Amino acid sequence: MTDTYGDTAFWRAVATATEPARRAEAEAGVRLAYRRAGLAEPERIVWAASPRDALRLLASGDAPTGPEARGRSVREEIRSRPWAAERNRLHERLGARGWGRRWTLTGARLWETTQALTARIRTGVVEELAEGRDEEAGIRLLLLDAVLGQHDAAWLCAFDPEEGSALDGLARVARTAGWWWPYEHLAVISERPVELHRDEAGRLDRADGPALAYRDGFALYAWRGMPVPGEFLAELAALTAERIRDEENAELRRVMLEHFGYDRYLSESGARPVHRDETGVLWRIPLSDDEDVVMVEVVNSTPEPDGTSRTYWLRVPPSTRTAKEAVAWTFGLAAEAYEPLRQT
Repeated sequence: MTDTYGDTAFWRAVATATEPARRAEAEAGVRLAYRRAGLAEPERIVWAASPRDALRLLASGDAPTGPEARGRSVREEIRSRPWAAERNRLHERLGARGWGRRWTLTGARLWETTQALTARIRTGVVEELAEGRDEEAGIRLLLLDAVLGQHDAAWLCAFDPEEGSALDGLARVARTAGWWWPYEHLAVISERPVELHRDEAGRLDRADGPALAYRDGFALYAWRGMPVPGEFLAELAALTAERIRDEENAELRRVMLEHFGYDRYLSESGARPVHRDETGVLWRIPLSDDEDVVMVEVVNSTPEPDGTSRTYWLRVPPSTRTAKEAVAWTFGLAAEAYEPLRQT
Protein backbone atom coordinates (compact mmCIF):
# COMPACT_ATOMS: atom_id res chain seq x y z
CA MET A 1 0.00 0.00 0.00
CA THR A 2 1.45 3.34 -1.06
CA ASP A 3 0.91 6.27 1.28
CA THR A 4 -0.76 8.56 -1.26
CA TYR A 5 -2.87 11.24 0.38
CA GLY A 6 -6.08 12.30 -1.29
CA ASP A 7 -6.29 9.03 -3.22
CA THR A 8 -9.81 7.68 -2.81
CA ALA A 9 -8.77 4.09 -3.53
CA PHE A 10 -6.01 4.37 -0.93
CA TRP A 11 -8.33 5.70 1.76
CA ARG A 12 -10.99 3.13 0.93
CA ALA A 13 -8.36 0.46 1.55
CA VAL A 14 -7.55 2.16 4.86
CA ALA A 15 -11.22 2.19 5.91
CA THR A 16 -11.66 -1.51 5.14
CA ALA A 17 -8.24 -2.82 6.24
CA THR A 18 -8.23 -6.06 8.25
CA GLU A 19 -4.51 -6.72 8.70
CA PRO A 20 -2.96 -6.30 12.19
CA ALA A 21 -2.24 -2.75 13.28
CA ARG A 22 1.24 -1.42 12.68
CA ARG A 23 1.66 -0.67 16.34
CA ALA A 24 4.94 1.25 16.39
CA GLU A 25 3.73 3.58 13.62
CA ALA A 26 0.34 4.01 15.27
CA GLU A 27 1.91 4.93 18.60
CA ALA A 28 4.21 7.42 16.87
CA GLY A 29 1.13 8.93 15.22
CA VAL A 30 -0.64 9.24 18.56
CA ARG A 31 2.31 11.05 20.13
CA LEU A 32 2.55 13.33 17.09
CA ALA A 33 -1.17 14.15 17.32
CA TYR A 34 -0.70 15.20 20.95
CA ARG A 35 2.25 17.43 20.01
CA ARG A 36 0.38 19.00 17.10
CA ALA A 37 -2.37 19.91 19.59
CA GLY A 38 0.16 21.53 21.90
CA LEU A 39 -0.23 18.80 24.52
CA ALA A 40 2.29 16.70 26.39
CA GLU A 41 2.54 13.19 24.99
CA PRO A 42 0.52 10.55 26.86
CA GLU A 43 2.40 8.87 29.68
CA ARG A 44 1.06 5.46 28.64
CA ILE A 45 -0.38 3.87 25.52
CA VAL A 46 -2.52 0.75 25.97
CA TRP A 47 -3.69 -1.55 23.20
CA ALA A 48 -7.13 -3.17 23.01
CA ALA A 49 -8.24 -6.03 20.78
CA SER A 50 -11.41 -4.23 19.62
CA PRO A 51 -13.52 -1.14 20.34
CA ARG A 52 -15.51 -3.32 22.75
CA ASP A 53 -12.33 -4.30 24.56
CA ALA A 54 -11.27 -0.65 24.74
CA LEU A 55 -14.61 0.35 26.27
CA ARG A 56 -14.37 -2.47 28.79
CA LEU A 57 -10.99 -1.18 29.90
CA LEU A 58 -12.22 2.38 30.21
CA ALA A 59 -15.54 1.50 31.87
CA SER A 60 -14.09 -0.93 34.39
CA GLY A 61 -12.90 1.78 36.78
CA ASP A 62 -9.69 -0.15 37.43
CA ALA A 63 -6.78 2.00 38.55
CA PRO A 64 -4.58 1.68 35.40
CA THR A 65 -7.30 2.94 33.03
CA GLY A 66 -9.80 4.50 35.45
CA PRO A 67 -10.89 8.15 35.34
CA GLU A 68 -8.24 9.39 37.76
CA ALA A 69 -5.40 7.55 36.06
CA ARG A 70 -6.31 8.59 32.52
CA GLY A 71 -7.32 12.18 33.23
CA ARG A 72 -9.70 14.21 31.11
CA SER A 73 -10.50 13.50 27.47
CA VAL A 74 -8.43 15.59 25.05
CA ARG A 75 -10.37 14.64 21.92
CA GLU A 76 -11.51 18.23 21.51
CA GLU A 77 -7.93 19.49 21.22
CA ILE A 78 -6.61 16.56 19.19
CA ARG A 79 -9.42 16.03 16.68
CA SER A 80 -12.38 18.42 16.90
CA ARG A 81 -10.56 21.76 16.81
CA PRO A 82 -7.95 21.00 14.12
CA TRP A 83 -10.65 19.18 12.10
CA ALA A 84 -12.90 22.27 12.13
CA ALA A 85 -9.98 24.60 11.42
CA GLU A 86 -8.90 22.60 8.37
CA ARG A 87 -12.45 22.39 7.05
CA ASN A 88 -12.86 26.15 7.44
CA ARG A 89 -9.50 26.80 5.78
CA LEU A 90 -10.38 24.72 2.75
CA HIS A 91 -13.86 26.24 2.57
CA GLU A 92 -12.39 29.76 2.56
CA ARG A 93 -9.74 28.86 -0.03
CA LEU A 94 -12.01 26.91 -2.35
CA GLY A 95 -15.36 28.58 -1.74
CA ALA A 96 -18.59 26.72 -1.11
CA ARG A 97 -18.78 25.32 -4.63
CA GLY A 98 -15.12 24.32 -4.71
CA TRP A 99 -15.31 22.61 -1.33
CA GLY A 100 -18.50 20.80 -2.41
CA ARG A 101 -16.79 19.53 -5.55
CA ARG A 102 -13.73 18.43 -3.58
CA TRP A 103 -15.89 16.53 -1.10
CA THR A 104 -17.87 14.90 -3.91
CA LEU A 105 -14.70 13.63 -5.58
CA THR A 106 -13.05 12.42 -2.35
CA GLY A 107 -14.74 11.90 1.01
CA ALA A 108 -18.29 11.50 -0.29
CA ARG A 109 -17.24 8.31 -2.06
CA LEU A 110 -16.24 6.78 1.27
CA TRP A 111 -18.77 8.37 3.59
CA GLU A 112 -21.51 5.77 3.33
CA THR A 113 -19.10 2.92 4.03
CA THR A 114 -17.40 4.55 7.01
CA GLN A 115 -20.62 5.87 8.52
CA ALA A 116 -22.33 2.49 8.26
CA LEU A 117 -19.41 0.70 9.90
CA THR A 118 -19.14 3.31 12.65
CA ALA A 119 -22.86 3.18 13.44
CA ARG A 120 -22.94 -0.62 13.56
CA ILE A 121 -19.87 -0.84 15.80
CA ARG A 122 -21.29 1.71 18.23
CA THR A 123 -24.62 -0.11 18.37
CA GLY A 124 -22.93 -3.47 18.84
CA VAL A 125 -20.72 -2.22 21.66
CA VAL A 126 -23.65 -0.67 23.51
CA GLU A 127 -25.77 -3.81 23.13
CA GLU A 128 -23.02 -6.04 24.50
CA LEU A 129 -21.72 -3.88 27.35
CA ALA A 130 -24.75 -1.97 28.63
CA GLU A 131 -26.89 -3.93 31.09
CA GLY A 132 -29.14 -1.02 32.03
CA ARG A 133 -29.76 2.66 31.41
CA ASP A 134 -26.94 3.83 33.66
CA GLU A 135 -24.44 1.52 31.96
CA GLU A 136 -25.70 2.55 28.53
CA ALA A 137 -25.30 6.25 29.31
CA GLY A 138 -21.76 5.65 30.53
CA ILE A 139 -20.78 3.62 27.45
CA ARG A 140 -22.24 6.22 25.10
CA LEU A 141 -20.29 8.98 26.84
CA LEU A 142 -17.06 7.01 26.43
CA LEU A 143 -17.87 6.46 22.76
CA LEU A 144 -17.95 10.24 22.35
CA ASP A 145 -14.29 10.30 23.42
CA ALA A 146 -13.21 8.07 20.51
CA VAL A 147 -11.21 9.12 17.49
CA LEU A 148 -12.23 6.79 14.70
CA GLY A 149 -8.84 5.95 13.23
CA GLN A 150 -9.30 4.04 9.96
CA HIS A 151 -13.00 4.96 9.91
CA ASP A 152 -12.11 8.67 9.68
CA ALA A 153 -10.89 7.88 6.16
CA ALA A 154 -13.61 9.88 4.38
CA TRP A 155 -12.64 13.17 6.03
CA LEU A 156 -8.92 12.53 5.79
CA CYS A 157 -9.27 11.77 2.09
CA ALA A 158 -11.01 15.13 1.60
CA PHE A 159 -8.51 17.06 3.74
CA ASP A 160 -5.49 15.42 2.09
CA PRO A 161 -3.21 16.29 5.05
CA GLU A 162 0.48 16.80 4.30
CA GLU A 163 3.42 15.95 6.52
CA GLY A 164 3.88 18.77 8.99
CA SER A 165 0.20 19.75 8.98
CA ALA A 166 -2.05 19.84 12.04
CA LEU A 167 -3.67 16.58 10.96
CA ASP A 168 -0.67 14.45 10.01
CA GLY A 169 -0.61 12.63 13.35
CA LEU A 170 -4.29 11.73 13.02
CA ALA A 171 -3.69 10.54 9.47
CA ARG A 172 -0.77 8.40 10.57
CA VAL A 173 -2.88 6.62 13.20
CA ALA A 174 -5.74 6.13 10.73
CA ARG A 175 -3.41 4.47 8.25
CA THR A 176 -2.12 2.01 10.81
CA ALA A 177 -4.79 1.26 13.46
CA GLY A 178 -8.46 1.30 14.43
CA TRP A 179 -10.34 3.53 16.86
CA TRP A 180 -8.47 5.23 19.68
CA TRP A 181 -9.22 7.17 22.84
CA PRO A 182 -6.99 10.15 23.79
CA TYR A 183 -6.86 11.24 27.42
CA GLU A 184 -4.61 13.57 29.33
CA HIS A 185 -2.29 10.82 30.63
CA LEU A 186 -3.38 7.76 28.65
CA ALA A 187 -4.22 6.73 25.09
CA VAL A 188 -6.06 3.50 24.30
CA ILE A 189 -5.75 2.18 20.74
CA SER A 190 -7.90 -0.55 19.22
CA GLU A 191 -6.73 -3.15 16.75
CA ARG A 192 -8.39 -3.27 13.36
CA PRO A 193 -10.95 -6.00 12.55
CA VAL A 194 -9.70 -9.33 11.29
CA GLU A 195 -12.68 -9.94 8.99
CA LEU A 196 -14.89 -7.67 6.92
CA HIS A 197 -17.42 -9.00 4.42
CA ARG A 198 -19.56 -6.71 2.26
CA ASP A 199 -21.88 -7.10 -0.72
CA GLU A 200 -21.57 -5.34 -4.07
CA ALA A 201 -23.33 -2.30 -2.61
CA GLY A 202 -20.77 -2.04 0.21
CA ARG A 203 -23.16 -3.22 2.94
CA LEU A 204 -22.15 -5.67 5.65
CA ASP A 205 -23.14 -9.06 4.31
CA ARG A 206 -22.35 -12.68 5.12
CA ALA A 207 -24.51 -15.80 5.33
CA ASP A 208 -22.10 -18.19 7.05
CA GLY A 209 -20.46 -16.16 9.81
CA PRO A 210 -19.79 -12.66 11.13
CA ALA A 211 -19.70 -9.86 8.58
CA LEU A 212 -17.32 -7.88 10.82
CA ALA A 213 -15.13 -9.57 13.42
CA TYR A 214 -12.29 -8.64 15.79
CA ARG A 215 -9.69 -10.94 17.27
CA ASP A 216 -11.30 -10.94 20.74
CA GLY A 217 -14.59 -12.31 19.43
CA PHE A 218 -16.48 -9.03 19.10
CA ALA A 219 -18.50 -9.56 15.93
CA LEU A 220 -21.40 -8.16 13.94
CA TYR A 221 -23.71 -10.29 11.81
CA ALA A 222 -25.59 -8.96 8.81
CA TRP A 223 -27.35 -10.03 5.65
CA ARG A 224 -27.20 -7.43 2.87
CA GLY A 225 -26.78 -4.67 5.41
CA MET A 226 -29.53 -5.79 7.79
CA PRO A 227 -28.39 -6.74 11.30
CA VAL A 228 -29.28 -10.32 12.18
CA PRO A 229 -28.53 -12.54 15.20
CA GLY A 230 -25.55 -14.83 14.79
CA GLU A 231 -27.61 -17.90 15.65
CA PHE A 232 -30.13 -16.96 12.96
CA LEU A 233 -27.50 -17.35 10.23
CA ALA A 234 -26.73 -20.85 11.47
CA GLU A 235 -30.32 -21.80 10.56
CA LEU A 236 -30.08 -20.74 6.94
CA ALA A 237 -28.38 -23.93 5.74
CA ALA A 238 -31.28 -26.05 7.00
CA LEU A 239 -34.22 -23.85 5.98
CA THR A 240 -37.53 -25.30 4.88
CA ALA A 241 -40.55 -23.64 3.36
CA GLU A 242 -42.48 -24.43 6.55
CA ARG A 243 -39.85 -22.75 8.74
CA ILE A 244 -39.97 -19.63 6.58
CA ARG A 245 -43.76 -19.53 6.73
CA ASP A 246 -43.69 -19.85 10.54
CA GLU A 247 -41.18 -17.02 11.11
CA GLU A 248 -42.99 -14.17 12.88
CA ASN A 249 -40.37 -11.47 12.29
CA ALA A 250 -41.10 -10.02 8.84
CA GLU A 251 -37.57 -8.73 8.26
CA LEU A 252 -35.97 -12.06 9.16
CA ARG A 253 -38.50 -13.85 6.96
CA ARG A 254 -37.40 -11.71 4.02
CA VAL A 255 -33.80 -12.69 4.67
CA MET A 256 -34.84 -16.34 4.75
CA LEU A 257 -36.66 -15.97 1.44
CA GLU A 258 -33.70 -14.29 -0.24
CA HIS A 259 -31.35 -17.00 0.97
CA PHE A 260 -33.73 -19.90 0.22
CA GLY A 261 -34.66 -18.55 -3.20
CA TYR A 262 -38.09 -17.31 -4.19
CA ASP A 263 -38.37 -19.85 -6.99
CA ARG A 264 -37.56 -22.72 -4.62
CA TYR A 265 -40.04 -21.40 -2.09
CA LEU A 266 -42.72 -21.27 -4.77
CA SER A 267 -42.03 -24.89 -5.61
CA GLU A 268 -41.82 -26.24 -2.06
CA SER A 269 -44.58 -24.18 -0.47
CA GLY A 270 -47.30 -25.41 -2.79
CA ALA A 271 -47.97 -21.93 -4.18
CA ARG A 272 -50.34 -21.68 -7.14
CA PRO A 273 -50.29 -19.24 -10.04
CA VAL A 274 -52.83 -16.42 -9.96
CA HIS A 275 -52.60 -15.40 -13.62
CA ARG A 276 -50.98 -16.53 -16.84
CA ASP A 277 -50.85 -15.17 -20.38
CA GLU A 278 -48.53 -15.18 -23.38
CA THR A 279 -45.84 -13.26 -21.45
CA GLY A 280 -45.50 -15.54 -18.42
CA VAL A 281 -47.04 -16.75 -15.17
CA LEU A 282 -47.81 -14.57 -12.15
CA TRP A 283 -47.37 -16.06 -8.67
CA ARG A 284 -48.42 -14.61 -5.32
CA ILE A 285 -47.17 -15.70 -1.86
CA PRO A 286 -49.32 -14.33 1.01
CA LEU A 287 -47.24 -13.61 4.12
CA SER A 288 -48.68 -12.82 7.54
CA ASP A 289 -47.85 -9.35 8.90
CA ASP A 290 -46.09 -8.42 5.67
CA GLU A 291 -46.83 -7.51 2.07
CA ASP A 292 -47.39 -10.36 -0.38
CA VAL A 293 -44.47 -11.58 -2.43
CA VAL A 294 -45.46 -11.40 -6.10
CA MET A 295 -43.26 -12.89 -8.82
CA VAL A 296 -43.54 -13.41 -12.53
CA GLU A 297 -42.20 -16.58 -14.13
CA VAL A 298 -40.79 -16.06 -17.62
CA VAL A 299 -38.93 -18.29 -20.05
CA ASN A 300 -35.94 -16.84 -21.86
CA SER A 301 -36.71 -16.65 -25.58
CA THR A 302 -33.03 -17.16 -26.43
CA PRO A 303 -32.05 -20.83 -26.00
CA GLU A 304 -28.99 -21.80 -23.96
CA PRO A 305 -26.01 -23.36 -25.80
CA ASP A 306 -27.39 -26.82 -25.05
CA GLY A 307 -30.72 -25.93 -26.66
CA THR A 308 -32.72 -25.58 -23.43
CA SER A 309 -34.63 -22.46 -22.42
CA ARG A 310 -33.92 -21.00 -19.00
CA THR A 311 -36.75 -20.05 -16.62
CA TYR A 312 -36.52 -16.89 -14.49
CA TRP A 313 -38.57 -15.65 -11.54
CA LEU A 314 -38.64 -11.87 -11.21
CA ARG A 315 -40.05 -10.12 -8.16
CA VAL A 316 -42.56 -7.35 -8.93
CA PRO A 317 -44.69 -4.95 -6.83
CA PRO A 318 -47.44 -6.52 -4.67
CA SER A 319 -50.10 -4.53 -6.54
CA THR A 320 -49.37 -6.35 -9.81
CA ARG A 321 -52.41 -8.26 -11.12
CA THR A 322 -51.41 -9.81 -14.46
CA ALA A 323 -48.34 -11.47 -15.89
CA LYS A 324 -48.12 -8.91 -18.71
CA GLU A 325 -48.27 -6.05 -16.21
CA ALA A 326 -45.46 -7.73 -14.26
CA VAL A 327 -43.19 -8.24 -17.28
CA ALA A 328 -43.89 -4.69 -18.46
CA TRP A 329 -42.92 -3.35 -15.03
CA THR A 330 -39.51 -5.04 -15.29
CA PHE A 331 -38.92 -2.95 -18.44
CA GLY A 332 -40.23 0.25 -16.82
CA LEU A 333 -43.38 0.23 -18.93
CA ALA A 334 -47.12 0.19 -18.35
CA ALA A 335 -48.91 -2.99 -19.40
CA GLU A 336 -50.69 -1.30 -22.31
CA ALA A 337 -47.34 -0.02 -23.67
CA TYR A 338 -45.59 -3.38 -23.54
CA GLU A 339 -45.66 -5.44 -26.73
CA PRO A 340 -43.10 -8.27 -26.70
CA LEU A 341 -41.41 -8.98 -30.01
CA ARG A 342 -41.36 -12.65 -29.23
CA GLN A 343 -43.35 -14.72 -26.83
CA THR A 344 -41.53 -15.84 -23.66
